[in-house]
Amino acid sequence: MTASKPDIRKGQYSGPLSRDTFTLRFMRRFYDPAFKAEKEALARLEAIAWDAYQDGRKAPITEKAGAGYVDPDYDLSVEWKDAHDRLEQAANVQRDPGTRSRVLIVIGSARNDGTCPGEVSKSWRLAGLMQAEVESAGLQADMLDLSRLTSEYQYQIHACKGCVSSAMPLCHWPCSCYPNHSLGQDNDAMNDIYEQWVAAHGVILVAPTYWYQSPSPLKLMIDRLVCADGGNPDPTTTSGKDVEKAKQLELA
Repeated sequence: MTASKPDIRKGQYSGPLSRDTFTLRFMRRFYDPAFKAEKEALARLEAIAWDAYQDGRKAPITEKAGAGYVDPDYDLSVEWKDAHDRLEQAANVQRDPGTRSRVLIVIGSARNDGTCPGEVSKSWRLAGLMQAEVESAGLQADMLDLSRLTSEYQYQIHACKGCVSSAMPLCHWPCSCYPNHSLGQDNDAMNDIYEQWVAAHGVILVAPTYWYQSPSPLKLMIDRLVCADGGNPDPTTTSGKDVEKAKQLELA
């Protein structure tokens, strides 16, 4: 049976920014008057960023996918390929019977004494007690403190874009949505976080309830873990983010 041609719905995107709006947003990162001494240099950098934005250079550095991929000649992001290879290595170590058992302790609170609350979170304190218990049992305890999103310079988890709702093959493992250098969506922490999850034999989540819901750092991480459950490990099958190809694969 031949798969029908997929329907791709369009109309939500309002289009690219004007040059004035782009410049305003770019320069907001240099609001501190100390940057005024480099006004001409910033203007040159803005022109480069504008060019990348117009061209949509999401992944400006690529290499051929090579053997093992459906399309070995496809230009894969070197950042994605590095993350993919690191996750494969971590998975092999995790499956080795001789590997020491590891428990990942995730601190989901946004509170941190290095930022506005000025005090450590109870989740962090509780996680410390858990770490001691895990290590006393002879296991390795790995800590993941998501409050770094609020207290650490340019440490970010970008939002899940919901690619899986278009077609499951469009959701790649690991996530290939980020970094998107043309949109300034970089410094995404998830590749390192994926590696911690893959290496773990057990996971403990420690988090408070904020306003009747999960803290936003924890929710951001959980959303971005969707690709770990059936994500497509070969972006060349969908030529990156080609929605029509992904839908055709799913229909087939």
